[in-house]
Amino acid sequence: MARILLHEETLDPAFVPPRLPHREEERTRLFQRYRDSLEHGVPHHHLVTGRIGSGKTALAKRVGADLERAGRLGDAPCRVVYVNCWRRASDRTVLLDLVHHLDIELPDRGYSLAEMLDIFEQGLRRRPHHWVVILDEASALLRQETKLIYLLSRSREVGLGSISLLLVTPEDILPFLDAPSRSSFGITHRLELAPYGAADLTDILAARAELALRPGAYTTETLGQIARIAAPNGDARFALELLTNAAQAAEAAGASSITSDHVRAAKGSIYPTVTESHLEGLSTTGLLVLLALARRLRGGTLTLTSRLLRESYGELATEFGIAPVSRTTFWRVLRELDQLGVIGLTTTGSGESASVTMDEMPASFLTTLIEERLARDPRVPKR
Repeated sequence: MARILLHEETLDPAFVPPRLPHREEERTRLFQRYRDSLEHGVPHHHLVTGRIGSGKTALAKRVGADLERAGRLGDAPCRVVYVNCWRRASDRTVLLDLVHHLDIELPDRGYSLAEMLDIFEQGLRRRPHHWVVILDEASALLRQETKLIYLLSRSREVGLGSISLLLVTPEDILPFLDAPSRSSFGITHRLELAPYGAADLTDILAARAELALRPGAYTTETLGQIARIAAPNGDARFALELLTNAAQAAEAAGASSITSDHVRAAKGSIYPTVTESHLEGLSTTGLLVLLALARRLRGGTLTLTSRLLRESYGELATEFGIAPVSRTTFWRVLRELDQLGVIGLTTTGSGESASVTMDEMPASFLTTLIEERLARDPRVPKR
């Protein structure tokens, strides 16, 4: 069977794609702000905030690459340095990273912060550039009572030349900076990224799938299913992880393409919502409704209307020798399953036209679990 994952590295959250769907406007805006300032010899500082998976890091790295590619800006070319402050969580370790980018080798220990600053200044003088320093997860530095953000944001005043900062954090950290550092960012030097919606995530997944997967090995509907799962938190990282795991599940099964059941398998392996303990707490009606849904989805269907599900449930209840519940009770059971996180329920008008989904585990596996449980349930007549 032909492989599905051709370039898995392009699905890694650390990979920076050439295009950033639904972040291109912010990319252009940030690039222009830095370029315009640096062309006039003035450092620029900006803060980018947003939830996990909102594209902060990819945006910052993409803007950095754009600035380096722009060539000479004013009196000097631009050089970008990226530092993850979770890994480098002190002024000294961050500064050590910066010194290394000047091709100066220093041991991890043995130099004070003041000595390292002197070495850093000497290196900057030998290599005059506009330096743009991206401090990702910069809030980790704040917990260490940083002085480095002040020194870098006032680089010209303290003799360090042209250094611009791009801080990346989940939350607004400017109120927690010292007043001089805060003033360097001004009022408008902040960009908050809104969480991605399901349509945004579908576009992001389509762009990455085009880079990573064999053509024809996925469908827009499957990508939409993954996007729907990740949409409540707007998390592109989670969506990419789901796509990677779904592709791996399809390859392991010898399939030629990713199906809805491979997506459910990926979701269950990363963050299982439906477990056997969930099934233990369901009523017989709840089990039959879920079984009817699983059987209908087993053929690759992604969603089902509540009307069709109620018809399937009625046929299944009769098959098990149980009188079907009323429409009102059926709807109440659907809402309970939705509240438990076992199914997804989207109402678009009357209850009969509601859309029902189940993304939590492979439909075939769920069918087997429920059938085994019903066979042991004393409330169900033996057939």
